Amino acid sequence: MREKRIRWLNSVAGSWWLPAVLLGTWEALAQLRWINPLFFPAPSVIVQTGWRMILSGEWPSQAATTLHRMLTGSAAGLVLGFACGLLMGTLAPVRKSLEPLVSVLNSTPKLAVMPLLLLFVGVGETARLVPIALTAFVTLAMQTLDAVRSVEPGFVELARNYGAGRSALLRRVYFPACLPQIFTGLRLTAGRALVITISVELLGSPDGLGRLIWLAWQTFATEKLYIGILSTAMLGVLFHDGLARLEAKLVPWGAKPRGQ
Repeated sequence: MREKRIRWLNSVAGSWWLPAVLLGTWEALAQLRWINPLFFPAPSVIVQTGWRMILSGEWPSQAATTLHRMLTGSAAGLVLGFACGLLMGTLAPVRKSLEPLVSVLNSTPKLAVMPLLLLFVGVGETARLVPIALTAFVTLAMQTLDAVRSVEPGFVELARNYGAGRSALLRRVYFPACLPQIFTGLRLTAGRALVITISVELLGSPDGLGRLIWLAWQTFATEKLYIGILSTAMLGVLFHDGLARLEAKLVPWGAKPRGQ
């Protein structure tokens, strides 16, 4: 037990010593007024401001709005993207029909469609959710297509020799073989969807972390600006780490050991 604790402490020290030094240096420079506190408020001041925002309910409300918007927009895109990628990978006619469209959507900046959406559906939540859904759809569709293409042909041929039909091939061969790369696609989707969500909120939203960042910039509330940026970064890390842990449990044949 003691050895495990020592290993854990050594791991934490090895991972966090540089951020600790940087934060300590930042705090010292801010306290000594060697840097402008308007642009670089002391970390202790940022923490105090963040704590007040938590107690007042401002931060939980904005973070929950961003999280809900991201998950809602991503859900439809993920389902359609997985189905589209699987069909394109297993059916050549579908691939020939849909792959050019997916490629075009992939190369199109998702925020570029917002003016059109504002014209078609007006200012509202739908116009904010569609770019997020498009991001999730394209990312997972392309990852799923690549995963299906990378399945060992020998496995497919062996299953067919044992009488496996199309449904059995999808369930017993393609799906298990594709899961590791699909989880990679989910991690990519989470990061990109979060970026698009914050961008959409920056462009025009009455709430969310993006709106918090924009208002903080407009009013020179630098502490809140840092809190909004750090909150976004923490959400990204939580999604990435959470999906990596889930992959390690559900896909032990494909997940990499932590730390690699």
